[in-house]
Formats: sequence, C-alpha cells, structure tokens
Amino acid sequence: MRKTLPTLLAAGLAAATFTTSTQVLAYGAGDFFTRLGVAKVAPKNDNGSLVNGAVDVDVQDDTGFAFTLGYRFHDKIGVELLAAEQFEHDIELSVSGSVADVASTKHLPPTLTVQYYPLGGTEALVQPYVGVGVNYTIFSSEKSGLGDLSLDDSWGAAGQVGVDLLINDNWALNAAAWYLDIETDASLNGNDIGSVKIDPLVVMGGVSYRF
Repeated sequence: MRKTLPTLLAAGLAAATFTTSTQVLAYGAGDFFTRLGVAKVAPKNDNGSLVNGAVDVDVQDDTGFAFTLGYRFHDKIGVELLAAEQFEHDIELSVSGSVADVASTKHLPPTLTVQYYPLGGTEALVQPYVGVGVNYTIFSSEKSGLGDLSLDDSWGAAGQVGVDLLINDNWALNAAAWYLDIETDASLNGNDIGSVKIDPLVVMGGVSYRF
C-alpha cells in the first residue's frame, strides 16, 4: 500500500523527535550543570590531640544544604565546584578520658574537582563519575570555654565519586561523596596548641539540573 504524504511526514517527524531527544540525553561537551541536595559532613573518628597530647579531640558530624556548579568541556571530562551553607561542628575536648569542654566551630568547604565520566557522550541513563581536586576550608565562629580558640584556614586534596540517574533532558537524581583532606592548626589565647585532623567524608543526595 502506497503511503500518503501526511503519513510520511508524521513518521519523519517522530523519528527526528526521537533522535533529538536521545542526543540531548547524551552527556557531552558544552553541558553546564548544577547539583542541589543535603550533605552530611562526617569527620574521621580520631581527630588528633592538643597541648602535647594532653587533650584528645573529637569533631562531631553535621548536616546541611549543599550545591555544586559544573561544566563539561569534553564528552568525558568536566570540572565541578562544591559549595554549601556553613557547617557547624561540636568539638569534644577530653582530658584523661573525661570531656573537659565542648567547643564548636563553623566552616565553609569550597572544593574544586576535575571529573571523568566513563559513559560521557553516550545515551546511558546511568552516568557515573570520579574526580580529584583541591579543597580550601574556611573556619569561623570558634567557641570554647577554655579560652579564645582559633582554627587556621586549610588547604588540602580532595577525591570524589558520584552518579547521575537521568530522568529527562534536564533533570537527574544524584548521589555523590567526597573525601577531603582537612588539617588545621589550633591556638588558644594566642598560643599554638597543635593541629586538628578532620579529614571528613562528605555524602550528598539530591537532584542534578543541566542547562
């Protein structure tokens, strides 16, 4: 049976729409994206000691809002900047096993990573990625009943793993984790008392949107 012109046009339009949709879904060079979610910052268990080993340090977890901004300049290579609201951590200072003080601090952890997407440039709906980069941690609002506590800002390495589960051309579900190398020098009443090793695992869940 000979197909009519309207039928041929409709079939061609459907094929073009399908092709365009799958091409848009494919991750590739030129994608700008943002990721939004809730992140938990979990410092490692042993955060070191101060005052020549007399005071043990235990930095507690915190959870807050976080977001990222990124760009893929190649099908498989991109960059991403992690930002967040200030996280606030209680810090237990213990002497001979007994808690002598519960100090606290706030920090911002901007982190820049270069990412590799093994399935970038394909139509895969599951897009994993890994990244390496650098972290700069800004401490503020330190408090302690023992005196004037101060923590220096910190530079360190960062590692990242994550995955996007594509929903449509723009939206995806996202899960990601970072390991941050954070070690800060501490002083009390102007006197150096040692360093605190925080080295947290940051776990974030949320959504991703690409432009």
